[in-house]
Amino acid sequence: MKAIVIGCLFLVFLPNAIAQSLVFGVVPQQSASRLAQQWSPIMAHLSAVSGLEIEFQTAADIPTFEQRLANGEYDIAYMNPYHYTVFSRSLGYRAMAKARDKQIKGILVTQRSNPVASILALNNQTLAFPSPAAFAATILNQSDLTKAGVSFESEYVSSHDSVYLSVAKGFYPAGGGVMRTFNALPEVVKSQLTVLHTTEGFTPHAIAYHPRLSQQQVELLAKALSELESSVQGQSLLEQLKIKGFQSAQDQDWDDVRQLDIRILTP
Repeated sequence: MKAIVIGCLFLVFLPNAIAQSLVFGVVPQQSASRLAQQWSPIMAHLSAVSGLEIEFQTAADIPTFEQRLANGEYDIAYMNPYHYTVFSRSLGYRAMAKARDKQIKGILVTQRSNPVASILALNNQTLAFPSPAAFAATILNQSDLTKAGVSFESEYVSSHDSVYLSVAKGFYPAGGGVMRTFNALPEVVKSQLTVLHTTEGFTPHAIAYHPRLSQQQVELLAKALSELESSVQGQSLLEQLKIKGFQSAQDQDWDDVRQLDIRILTP
């Protein structure tokens, strides 16, 4: 009888224990292995500090990540600024943090050994981009090219790292990325590239939570994120991301992106 009672109690409390495991999705700007190397130690640190069990996840490519966001599969997600404007409206994701003292800017890179003189030289060329809805790497760069009167074809290669590698190998004359992922490249790849063009800056990626999280969970995680840079260990973890630290964020911080009225994704 005692064993039965214990077993019943276990079944009663099991769903609550499972509910404490939160899935933290990270937009796949880089390869899954590279993201796991950068983010898994941060998840472990946040788990230890907050007392919440936080699980790292990403996706094979950015469109798959977008579909999982649309399905509400992530409890917390590191998403690009445009993603945030879409999924805050459609699913109620709410920002809790963003990179401190940072704006996101798109960059166009070209081969250092075969540099392009200006973006005008890219006229009638096929260029590499991560995905159609990659905010700075694709949307901002393509907008600047169009404004400059440059006619181009776009080829989507799934991630920022794939763009950089493809351009370094000479498959494309130029491709789109952002400075954070460019600076995080292995030197053997980065040394083969040079930045041709930089776009205007906007509010950076959001760390946002699904409305099913409790207020207590949100407060614990927000506190753990904001305190990352206060320890030597946390600073070391942030260095892997090329981010100084995280600061609290509000929904209206992304109004600059909303004003662009981008309509690529249909939630």
